[in-house]
Formats: sequence, C-alpha cells, structure tokens
Amino acid sequence: MEFGFTTAAYVVAAVLFILSLGGLSGQESAKRAVWYGIVGMALAVFATLIGPGSGLWLLSLILIAAGGAIGWVIAKRVGMTEMPQLVAAMHSLVGLAAVFVGFNAHFELGRVLAMDETARIGLEGFAALIAKKDGVEQGILRVELYLGILIGAITFTGSIVAFGKLAGKVTSAAKKLPGGHLLNIGAALLSLLCLIWYMNTGGFFPLFLMTLAALFVGYHLIMGIGGADMPVVVSMLNSYSGWAAAAIGFSLGNDLLIVVGALVGSSGAILSYIMCKAMNRSFISVILGGFGGPAGEQMAVEGEQIAIDADGVANALDEADSVIIIPGYGMAVAQAQQAVSELTKRLREKGKNVRFAIHPVAGRLPGHMNVLLAEAKVPYDIVMEMDEINDDFPDTDVAIVIGSNDIVNPAAQDDPNSPIAGMPVLECWKAKQVFVSKRGQGTGYSGIENPLFFKDNTRMFYGDAKDSLNALLAKIS
Repeated sequence: MEFGFTTAAYVVAAVLFILSLGGLSGQESAKRAVWYGIVGMALAVFATLIGPGSGLWLLSLILIAAGGAIGWVIAKRVGMTEMPQLVAAMHSLVGLAAVFVGFNAHFELGRVLAMDETARIGLEGFAALIAKKDGVEQGILRVELYLGILIGAITFTGSIVAFGKLAGKVTSAAKKLPGGHLLNIGAALLSLLCLIWYMNTGGFFPLFLMTLAALFVGYHLIMGIGGADMPVVVSMLNSYSGWAAAAIGFSLGNDLLIVVGALVGSSGAILSYIMCKAMNRSFISVILGGFGGPAGEQMAVEGEQIAIDADGVANALDEADSVIIIPGYGMAVAQAQQAVSELTKRLREKGKNVRFAIHPVAGRLPGHMNVLLAEAKVPYDIVMEMDEINDDFPDTDVAIVIGSNDIVNPAAQDDPNSPIAGMPVLECWKAKQVFVSKRGQGTGYSGIENPLFFKDNTRMFYGDAKDSLNALLAKIS
C-alpha cells in the first residue's frame, strides 16, 4: 500500500514538474508554473517521508525545518541583482549532496555485502534494495554512484567558482594554471583509470582519488571561462546538477529523482545550447573552458566618448516618435527598473512608440531582464526578443542602452579577433541617436572595449542608472 501511494505520488509530482517547466517559458504563465513546482516538490517530499524505507522522523523533520528556515531567510535578503550568484550557490549544494549520497551508497553497499545471507533478512530501505541485487546489478550500482559522485564533485567546485566570479570575489577573466587543458585531460584520464580500479576492487581509495580529480576539474574548467560566457556557465552547471541527481536516483532506485534529474539536466543543456547559438559560441568550447577561442590583436578603438546631460536626452526624447530601450545588468545593479517603467509610461502617454529589446544573454542569468521588467510592471507586449526587433533599429529615432556592453557591441561584427566575434548583437547603433546610461568609461564586467560608445551618433549619459533616469524623469512631464 505504501509503495503504491509513493509511486502514484511520484507520477503526479513528475507531471507537475513538467507543467512547471513548460509554464516558465512564458511571462504570463510563469507565476502559475512556480506554484506547480512548489506543490510537486511538497508532494514528493511527503511521499518519500511516509514511503518504503521511511524512518528517522524527528531528524528528517528537524532538517527540513532548518533547511526551509535558511532558504526563507536567504530569499528575503537576496536582491534580484544577486540572483545569478545565488543560483550558482544552490547548484553547488546539489553537487555536494550528490557526492555525499554517492559515498553513503558505497559504504552501505560494502556493509551489506559483508553480511551473510541470514543477516540480510529483515533489512529495510536502501540496504534491502542492495541485498536483492546480484553481481551484475551490484556492478551497475557502482557505476551509477561513481558517476553521481563524479558529476556532483565537478558541479560543486565549478559552482563555487561561478559564484565567486558573479559576486565579484573572483576575477571574471579566464584564468588557467600552467599546462592549461592538459591538466583537465589528465584529471579526466585519472578518473577513468579510477573507475576501472574501483570496479575491480570495490575499494574506497579509487573513489576518493576520483573525487579529488573531479573537484579539480570543476574548479579549473570554470576558472578558464571568462565573464562574457558566465550566463552559459550558470545554465550548464544547472544541467550538471540535474545529471548528478539522475545518477544518484539510479543508485537509490528512486524513480522521481531520475525523472527530475533528467528534466533539469536536459533542459539546462538545451538552454545552454540555445544561449551558445545566441552568442555564436561553440557549445563544446564554452563547457570545456575555452577551447578554440579567437586569438590575435583586437582592433583599436578611435574617437572619444561624448557626454550628455538629462536636458539633452529629454529634448531628444521629446522630438522622437519611436524609442527602443535596451536593459542590461547595470540596470539591475542600480535597481533602476522602476524608473525605467515610469519613463516608459510617460513616453507612451505622450504618444511615443516605446519598446524593449532583450538579448538572450542580457544580464548574468537567462531571463534576468524579463523578470526585472515584469517586476516593474512593464507590459509584456512591448518586451521584444532580439530576433523580433533587430531589423527595426534603422527606423528608430532613439535607442537607450541602460547598463549593457557586450550585447550592443559592434566589434562582434567588425573585429574577427574580438572575444565576442560573431556573436549576434542588438544593432542599436543603426538608430538615429543612441544614449548609453553608464557609470563611467570602464569596459564593464567582461573587460571588452565597446566601439559603440565612440560612434558619432552616440552620447554617454554618465552616472548611476537610477539617479540618471530619475533626473531624466524630472525633465519629462
């Protein structure tokens, strides 16, 4: 009876998770989709607690309460600008959990195999599952837990490094140790040899040695990826965490963990591939830490950046009929989305055609800008994707860039030696006038110079984005 209920609950939870993923593809359905996920997870946890092999109720409830409380506090404290690094940190916990569960499965396997047939009678939970396996199935279990630990360890250290880069605690530049990719290849070969060693002996040491190698690979791979590719990295680490969960699900014989892990793993991989296509990046190059990146001296940028004040921008907007606003991570840092929303409202009330252009990798997290604009109640129907709006810039009077750099960089098209060469970008320089809201003359997070800032039709609206826009709003009645 317990097993039947657990199986049915897992099926319902899996359906809810699928509905949740599907709903997240649209802004209108995203809120409902989140609730699907919450209900599905609550059902999955409840079914697991009362299902076969349940026990240690007090400890389970204490840990659930503690985890929930910590999650609540973190969610309340973390702002939208910190969401990318929060997601990376959460991925590291999934990877670490996979490592611990894999080690536990190894020790439990050894304990059960050390028992005689009589002692195995009456075992419960995972131990009972192991006791029923024959030699071939035990070998498969070892491969499953090995893969779970391997992927989990890579995810753990990789996510920590990604967190550091996104939080500004680690340099955003691509850094490799002497030996570069050869070190990664050596660690991968060592992991393969340890698998053969582990399958032949069943000992702990090859498992431990592989874990050290995997921890190094996770660290070195992500350190070798520059800031411009961090949105892809976050998505890819999400995929890694899913595959780690799926591998552990096979080890534990938990069908829901397998399904959820596969959903997360495949959706993360697909999203990463889509983002690489949007950046004209090689998928393999990014996830392997920069194989095949562009080389050579970048084109020199000539000219000077010309500043403009709020009065100048207001006069241009007053005369414009069409306006396209391009938000970036700088808008998020300045928490300027409400000011942007108010500017949009006032311009539309004056009869201006105002739209937003969203690049697939704007910000440091997929969909980051869409969430911020939705939070500020910007109408969904004027928020356009790059492919929908890029051809409209030549007929646009004013383009306003707020805290963006790489996604509006013409060097992607003009300089074959640029780190973002070939990346599809928003061609805002084709508008009649371009205003760039930017703190100063620096190159930004990715460290790539932008010729847009030096073009004849571009003016730099320097200052904190929120303060600058509030000053602009004072000029627009």
